[in-house]
Amino acid sequence: MAEESKGQEKTEEATPRKLQKAREDGQLARSRELNTVAVVFVGALALMAIGPMVSTRIMGFATASFEQAASGMPMAEYLAGATSTLLIAVLPFCLFLAVAAVASSVVVGGFVFSTKALAFKADRISPLKGMKRIFSRKSFVELLKAIGKFLLISSVASAALYMVTDQLLVLGDKDILVGVGEGVTVVLWCLLAMGFVLFVIAAIDVPFQISDFQRQMKMTKQEVKDEMKDSEGKPEVKSRVRQMQQQISQRRMLSDIPDADVVITNPEHYAVALKYDEQSGRPPIVIAKGADLMAMQIRKIAAAHDVPQVATPPLTRAIYYAVEIGGEIPGTLFVAVAQVLAYVFQLDAWHRGQGAEPTPLDDDMPIPEELRRDS
Repeated sequence: MAEESKGQEKTEEATPRKLQKAREDGQLARSRELNTVAVVFVGALALMAIGPMVSTRIMGFATASFEQAASGMPMAEYLAGATSTLLIAVLPFCLFLAVAAVASSVVVGGFVFSTKALAFKADRISPLKGMKRIFSRKSFVELLKAIGKFLLISSVASAALYMVTDQLLVLGDKDILVGVGEGVTVVLWCLLAMGFVLFVIAAIDVPFQISDFQRQMKMTKQEVKDEMKDSEGKPEVKSRVRQMQQQISQRRMLSDIPDADVVITNPEHYAVALKYDEQSGRPPIVIAKGADLMAMQIRKIAAAHDVPQVATPPLTRAIYYAVEIGGEIPGTLFVAVAQVLAYVFQLDAWHRGQGAEPTPLDDDMPIPEELRRDS
């Protein structure tokens, strides 16, 4: 089957089964540009929110370092204190960046954890496969993106530095606290400027990555057929499909019972619901039938909706075995069914006070021997 798929164009959309298998293998649409722009923007916002606090702690640390160095503190004790102080200062900033990196990865393609992506694959070290990856459409697009990013970001960075050149040159003449604060502000605006450039690149890259992933997941017509055969050939799938079909059929059948003209019964083991449309000129049809528990359910629904029930054991058994649901009554049973319908219509008229009480049906109904069933 795999050979039959060779040479065929992948024109069919990926099936849910193939997409699920791709997720299990760790194959998802991902955009590195979205990760980058998220980290840059969140970094800039975090710098605005907690920058003063971080700079204050770092400045305090620097001041304390000079004092401790002058006091002759042991080097090991000094390094331990310096490390803990710096970690506490920059930890909130690092947490913001980590959350941004993870969240931006989940936005495109969703979250998945797969050990298969870490497994060794021989094609990763294959020179032939490597050359194909290097000269692939995706690699060409990545090259264009890299060149575009370099040109845009270098242009924006050069423009930003040119605009703040005078401000940077005078920082050395200012008080250290003022100089650090203004330096952080310059860095912040430069980050935001680069972030907007990266945002434009990400806005182009995200749709491309989704489209490229969908293109890679496409299947040939033969692959779709093979997958359907493989799924439908499994006994548990066939059993589940049959079960669902039976449930749907039973629900539809039971919902039609209130529209029946009469339900004939065995009276315990079988029940058949009949409907007759005089205007159509067609024979009566069977809209529901069942045995044992299903027969009991048919009778309950009929009773709840005031559908007449008539005990005609031979006729009920004959129709149950001879006619499928939705089928018409055969010509050999026309007379017997006509007697039942006439009795029901006369009984309804009598209950409404428009006629005499009808004569009960005769047990010996005209049923051909070939349709008679003893049980």
